[in-house]
Amino acid sequence: MNEFDLVVLQENTANGRLRIGDVGTILTVYNEGKGYEVEFVTLTGEAVAVETLLAHQIRPVRSSEVLAVRDMALHE
Repeated sequence: MNEFDLVVLQENTANGRLRIGDVGTILTVYNEGKGYEVEFVTLTGEAVAVETLLAHQIRPVRSSEVLAVRDMALHE
């Protein structure tokens, strides 16, 4: 996975704000792919979170997948 690739979160984050299936964009690749800084945004481009994640916590998007919507305001 490379910078600016879309990725899918594989596990909920500790703070509960991000959930499995959320889609983010890789900003930085660390240690040859052992870690990644990933930004998650709303559909209008508002930043939700920037997380440093390990390789097992994300995966590349698949061409057969479609985006779904989850309202962040309903989960706060």
